[in-house]
Amino acid sequence: MHEMSLCESVLQIIEQQAKAQQFAKVKTVWLEIGALSGVEPEAMQFSFEVVMQGSLVDQARLEIIEVPGVAWCMPCGCEVLVRQLYDECPHCGSHQLQIVDGDQMRIKELEVE
Repeated sequence: MHEMSLCESVLQIIEQQAKAQQFAKVKTVWLEIGALSGVEPEAMQFSFEVVMQGSLVDQARLEIIEVPGVAWCMPCGCEVLVRQLYDECPHCGSHQLQIVDGDQMRIKELEVE
């Protein structure tokens, strides 16, 4: 379950920001998770609760914002929604798609005290 290590990285980033911005507790974490990122939101929720125990993020609420996969089709020049890697363009049927969004995970926002 790589979501556990992702949560550990999220905790490290939050701890760094807590030092830099001088906050002591996190109440809510908003994570953007792309549909093509390979991250399972349910597994992320479970891992978040486990990893954050005993930290400044303990008892914080995790809000997951799902970002759709978006690709640019090279042959027809359209920007299209894709559900998974290697989908075909719904306009021309080409598989020459370049992913432009939805393949990342990032901390969007924190509510802190």
